[in-house]
Amino acid sequence: MLSFTLSRTMSCGLGRCLSLAPNSWSSQALTRVCKGACSYSTTTSSQRTPSYSYVIVGAGSAGCVLANRLTENASESVLLLEAGPKDMHLNSVRLSWKIHMPAALTYNLCDEKYNWYYHTLPQAGMDGRVLYWPRGRVWGGSSSLNAMVYIRGHAEDYNRWQREGAEGWDYDRCLPYFRKAQAHELGADRYRGGDGPLHVSRGRTNHPLHQAFIDAGQQAGYPFTDDMNGYQQEGLGWMDMTIHKGKRWSTASAYLRPVLSRPNLKAEVRCLTTRILFDGTRAIGVEYQQNGETKKVYAEKEVILSGGAINSPQLLMLSGVGNADDLQELGIPVVQHLPGVGQNLQDHLELYVQQQCTKPITLFKAQKPFHMLKIGIEWMLQQTGYGATAHLESGGFIRSRPGVTHPDIQFHFLPSQVVDHGRVASKIEAYQVHVGPMRSTSIGWMKLKSKSPLDHPILQPNYLTSDVDVWEFRESVKLSREIFAQKAFDPFRGPEVQPGPEVTTDDQIDAFVRQKADSAYHPSCTCKMGAAADRMAVVDPQTRVYGLDGLRVVDASIMPSVVSGNLNAPTIMMAEKAADIIKGLPSLGDPGVPVYQPPSLETQR
Repeated sequence: MLSFTLSRTMSCGLGRCLSLAPNSWSSQALTRVCKGACSYSTTTSSQRTPSYSYVIVGAGSAGCVLANRLTENASESVLLLEAGPKDMHLNSVRLSWKIHMPAALTYNLCDEKYNWYYHTLPQAGMDGRVLYWPRGRVWGGSSSLNAMVYIRGHAEDYNRWQREGAEGWDYDRCLPYFRKAQAHELGADRYRGGDGPLHVSRGRTNHPLHQAFIDAGQQAGYPFTDDMNGYQQEGLGWMDMTIHKGKRWSTASAYLRPVLSRPNLKAEVRCLTTRILFDGTRAIGVEYQQNGETKKVYAEKEVILSGGAINSPQLLMLSGVGNADDLQELGIPVVQHLPGVGQNLQDHLELYVQQQCTKPITLFKAQKPFHMLKIGIEWMLQQTGYGATAHLESGGFIRSRPGVTHPDIQFHFLPSQVVDHGRVASKIEAYQVHVGPMRSTSIGWMKLKSKSPLDHPILQPNYLTSDVDVWEFRESVKLSREIFAQKAFDPFRGPEVQPGPEVTTDDQIDAFVRQKADSAYHPSCTCKMGAAADRMAVVDPQTRVYGLDGLRVVDASIMPSVVSGNLNAPTIMMAEKAADIIKGLPSLGDPGVPVYQPPSLETQR
């Protein structure tokens, strides 16, 4: 490994280039670094056109929030670049029903039209399987593809971030930004927001299997929680969803499209950003490809990367920001050695425990062509009925064992069976619970495959490579089976479909997990936020990239560690908070917010 002496605060110039170089480097290598660090300094500010105050790369869950908030000031201008298309065809929600009809979510998870369609390396801890990672490539990003589950994580996740070096990101100073973003249909309280742009609702199907799941949880000894995003995450209850008036409520719907008429906002689509432009160590713009042309655009104040946990570190590395050894091997001139770029990759795995249903009340019949047509027509005309929900209306959080201070296992219940990400049709009446650990210890990484921005990066999540992760998954299966065995399911319970009644021993359960667990689509932490003393930190608590000026990253990649739940709501919160930081506003805060504590840590429930 190369040993660098560069200070993160050193200014640009020949001294910086010399300080980058270890003693072992040749003059040719030094020349390449100098060219990388200073390659764009010949462009004067008067030549930098077109220019905007801010250039935001990625119109996803964070980018749409930033575009909205940063253009609230009419004196600031923003260019928002999105690699994919708009989220509406001919400005019609109905013509873009595959995005906006909540029940149609699997369509876009299964093709490449709005989806980067990533895959991991073969996973040694999962029998060599290659796992599929859909990520949004459309206005709204993954909030236009996801299952619309609104989960914030636990208060302790954010207090942990503070301890990990993300100063100012503790729960007391994050909760106000969750509230600022949210318009919950149940109204505002100390935890919920009432007048934000992001509409959040509860399910309306009143499906008996959802009630059975919640009742079974209580029969198994778990509490009921009336708001798992509020005072008490622990327990089973009704899920919040980003659905409004029967339509998906993505960040494009909540934040972007309502402000497209602002004269200081320009949103471009089908723009593949290929590199960040630097003048020394200052980011001055980006280069992108659109309609077969290579274009450049400049930022008078800052370039902000909001491409997500894969695209943001990929763009940094393509631009010469990352581990210098890896960049040199690909012939990419080094602008800034930051070994943490692409490291610390974290994700949630989940699997489905499935039970056959003895009554014809699951969504099996709804997936037949005639019934799908009826559901589609009702949604097209009224945005009501089975098309107006993603059907993940109940769920919960529990602790895996005594001594765990806050929940580390999550449930999503579905009154249907899902096979292969929804790419294979169900053939039976069945229900399932999605279950998995929330704070796995297996940590991965990602690297460039080549210096071509068209090549997907190498993704190595290192799933199930620690004994504790294997144990937690085994326990997840056992605890799910225990809930399904409760009296509330007696009227509905048929034979177990998955893992199957023949899977009983620990070794058999572990084998089932290796064969059937899949990503919950929550990659994160690849440009982690941290203190200056942390050599693996990529951004500081102000979201600025270390060692560089005029460059920030704001998306799920800057999480220091993955939160205990889904990632969309936390990512929106982070962008709301970052917008205030960028505008120079004091952080909102709400000190002393009460948070539920288990009555005893001596028992698992």
